[in-house]
Amino acid sequence: MTDHRSVATVAGAAVAGELATGPPDAQAVDARTRDARATDGPVETRPKDNRAWLLVLPVVVSVAFTAVIPLMTVVNYSVQDVFTYNDRIFVGLEWFRSVARDDQVWGAFLRTVMFSLQVLLLEIPLGVAIAVAMPRRGVWMSVALVVVALPLLIPWNVVGTIWQIFARSDIGLGGWVVNNVLGVSFNYTLDATDAWITVLLMDVWHWTPLVALLAYAGLRSIPDPYFQAAQIDGASGWAVFRHIQLPRLRGVLTIAILLRFMDSFMIYTEPFVVTGGGPGNATSFLSILLSKIAVGQFDLGKAGAFSLLYFLVVQVVCFVFFTALTRTRR
Repeated sequence: MTDHRSVATVAGAAVAGELATGPPDAQAVDARTRDARATDGPVETRPKDNRAWLLVLPVVVSVAFTAVIPLMTVVNYSVQDVFTYNDRIFVGLEWFRSVARDDQVWGAFLRTVMFSLQVLLLEIPLGVAIAVAMPRRGVWMSVALVVVALPLLIPWNVVGTIWQIFARSDIGLGGWVVNNVLGVSFNYTLDATDAWITVLLMDVWHWTPLVALLAYAGLRSIPDPYFQAAQIDGASGWAVFRHIQLPRLRGVLTIAILLRFMDSFMIYTEPFVVTGGGPGNATSFLSILLSKIAVGQFDLGKAGAFSLLYFLVVQVVCFVFFTALTRTRR
């Protein structure tokens, strides 16, 4: 039996010799590689089978009919003044200039930006707090997951209808409690501030569970030795959250912030059902204003230009958000 020390000595001598002589010449390595390939004989090549692309074809067709073709139609409308199906006039970029100078559009844009920022400031910390407080094991974990996920299962128009009734001061439980128990005058159908608060609370109730579930999944991915080491060191709960849990949640929170920003910036169904954009223009966001221009006024040219600018703003802001968050992670 060969002594393991002799093997180690031989290996050490080989490494020392290589370090002393330097790396092998690249041309010599290439020559040895060619010789080895020549001795192995010709390599059999199989023709590529491209039939797998047929499996992707339904997706391509679906995307073409649901995204590309409607987008091209909107682009076509945005450069024309449409009167009837066969009566239209090419106006170039006139509708884009009209949208950019419209005070109603700018007002709706500022309201939408303010609403999205308030949603992020409320839902992200609240979702993380719920995720941290949720149990990690046992039957109560399943119960907590089901209860937290319940609002996500309700359709958007149903959520709007629920809050439309719940927040009313005459027949709604929430409005009645605020007016008669807390003694605060509340009527979202007449007061702009009350309408804004109602829409904001409705969105927080509906979508905070999404942030909580994403954060909970991120917390469950943290290995137990991290918490065991923190327990041995006597770290407090805040120290564990700050130095262990929060850094490991950055990737998940990046996704949560992007999803919640895009959805809140394009919100339509819930505020339309609850307030219809009122009272006045208090809750008239970009999506509601776009619907009024396209459906109410049937101004397809201006609505097409508005849609493209709306789409561009969402894409640019999401790109800025993603770039800033990923650079922060580095």
